[in-house]
Amino acid sequence: MARMRVFIVLALAIAAGGTFAFGTYRYMQNVPTQTVNVPTSAVVVAAADLQLGAELRAEDLRVIQWPAGAVPAGAFAKPEELVGRGLIQPVAANELFLPGKLASKEAGAGLPPVIAPGFRALSVRVNDVIGVAGYVLPGTRVDVVATVNPTQQATDITSKVILTNVLVLASGTKIERDAKDNKPVSVNVVTMLVNPDEAERLTLASTEGKIQLALRNPMDQTAPPTRGIKPAVLMGSAVAAAPVRRVASNSSAPRVETRPAPVPTVEIIRGDKRAQEVATQE
Repeated sequence: MARMRVFIVLALAIAAGGTFAFGTYRYMQNVPTQTVNVPTSAVVVAAADLQLGAELRAEDLRVIQWPAGAVPAGAFAKPEELVGRGLIQPVAANELFLPGKLASKEAGAGLPPVIAPGFRALSVRVNDVIGVAGYVLPGTRVDVVATVNPTQQATDITSKVILTNVLVLASGTKIERDAKDNKPVSVNVVTMLVNPDEAERLTLASTEGKIQLALRNPMDQTAPPTRGIKPAVLMGSAVAAAPVRRVASNSSAPRVETRPAPVPTVEIIRGDKRAQEVATQE
């Protein structure tokens, strides 16, 4: 009898649940749907990832519909306006083309439009170690550490940071001829954006010594001064020179403030009165 009651309750629960589910389904089917039409505008986006300096071709572009109220200022609507222009910043696939990422129509494509006025693009040969294991890519920023021996004495070898926060424009491989066998050799090259003074320092360091690139966080804008380091200081057999302290003064020698030595005194108490007297030696 008890089992019969359990089966009856279970059957009623299943029937009620099925009826409720069917009623919900029918209700959702009869709910009127509303169609919202959002006005759109045609915009040109990248069909694939495009690197800095690339010349835009028709196959690099495609047109999509974008909400008209959210089109960024300066966006292009016709691919014909972009064909033949060069990129001064990398563009990702499906990214909108904006004027700030493009060189002018007269500038053409390639690396020259990327170079800002007053700067130069300078290339240096690197290997996997100097190039930070391939992490030095276009758009990253590096510090340049030079190791030079000015007197050809082993004790005078010095490593020092000569450039800081340098922008990398391009990195890749080019083919050069081996001086001995006259055979093509693959050479890794990094091109950096420097001013003329920095170009001189970088050229001298790369020809008279060795350079090392130190990858840095692009958000870090600090440039702490360094004194450089020699082998004796590195191994602990010598003490690094103390930083020079500059004293602002009109004279050539720093001013030293002298204070007289304190005079010994004795406190004498007479009743409710106190007095300070100078102690003298007999």
